Amino acid sequence: MITPLSTPQPADFADVRATNLAVALRYVRAHAPCSRADIAAATGLNKATVSSLVTDLLERRLVTETGLTEHRIGRPATMLMLDNTYAAVGLEVNTDHLTAVALDLAGERLLSWRRSFPGATATPGKTISALTALARRALNRVAAEDRRLLGVTVGVPGLVEPDGVVSVAPSLGWRDVDLRGQLARSLPTDTTFPVSVDNDANLAATAEYRWGDHAGAGHLAYLTGQTGIGAGIIVDGQLLRGARGLAGELGHLPLDPAGPVCGCGRRGCLEALTGVGALLRRADPESFIDGVPSDWEPELTELIRRAKAEEKEVTAALTEVGGWLGHAAGVLANLLNPEVIMLGGYFVPLAPWLLPAARAQLALRALAPDAGGAQLVAGTLGHDATAIGGAAKILAAVDAGHLPTAE
Repeated sequence: MITPLSTPQPADFADVRATNLAVALRYVRAHAPCSRADIAAATGLNKATVSSLVTDLLERRLVTETGLTEHRIGRPATMLMLDNTYAAVGLEVNTDHLTAVALDLAGERLLSWRRSFPGATATPGKTISALTALARRALNRVAAEDRRLLGVTVGVPGLVEPDGVVSVAPSLGWRDVDLRGQLARSLPTDTTFPVSVDNDANLAATAEYRWGDHAGAGHLAYLTGQTGIGAGIIVDGQLLRGARGLAGELGHLPLDPAGPVCGCGRRGCLEALTGVGALLRRADPESFIDGVPSDWEPELTELIRRAKAEEKEVTAALTEVGGWLGHAAGVLANLLNPEVIMLGGYFVPLAPWLLPAARAQLALRALAPDAGGAQLVAGTLGHDATAIGGAAKILAAVDAGHLPTAE
């Protein structure tokens, strides 16, 4: 018999109030325009409580009144919608780019910027300086539109401790980098918004779960398609983090003992077999004559052109990489039985050539018939998925009851 290690504590009034505020806010998000009576009928809260909750949400500028509607039985009702006052900012650091995305409460994009940056060769200090400059520009844009900032979240391709220290990011060459602390100290000091750091795959999975074509899939795995390969895993609608928040390093699963050396120092890891650098070395070794490219985009554009032309070297390389991805997907299917396994990042534009071999290997490697129902698909949010997920993480905290105070 398994027993809890700690006994549950009773919720106080503030906890109940915060929960009910979150319930009302989530209803408005999903059903706006809606009335106070609609909220009461759907949630089971009495009308007086809903009226008080809505007043609170109005004071916090989380919802706004949009006027009356007469298209209902009885008296016209004042309708409610999400306010457009707030913004959440998501950032990403990767080997060849920096990204910034800002979303409003409804998840609409306020800005979306992607900048080439040699993250694989730059020092942590230079990378953080460039990231800070991009973040400041995004914050200035948000402020210029008279919006309140809810927070900033940064995604990185590595292991992130709960305090925001990146303990190791092989593709960036980072060890024990206090990214959260350094970024927070570099941003404006006259604000109180939270700054956090998370793994890039976790954030991309969060974004796809919230807004992708398979949004709401309770069991989902997302594989980043960058130089490094990570897995963001959703189980029962919750992100799987592990004991210290370090779960999901599928890229360092050893698949081929005789394979190439990985950035982590081991041999034959999934990342060394399928990362964008590994793919290009197979398909186009000449790409590396002048060293490792600092921007993969032109190389991938040329690779896609050659794949469309059905050049044998390229299609063979893509088939091989697709097979290794399917092998990894089979591991996920056997361990987790996900509904959906997504290929993200640079894998998305290459999906027409990767997916046939990947799906064949998934069917071969998965023990359950039909791979336990797992669909192997391309992600739908593109290169911005991690940054979108950074903003989504902040919005999810608001949905959970961590609300901003009234001005």
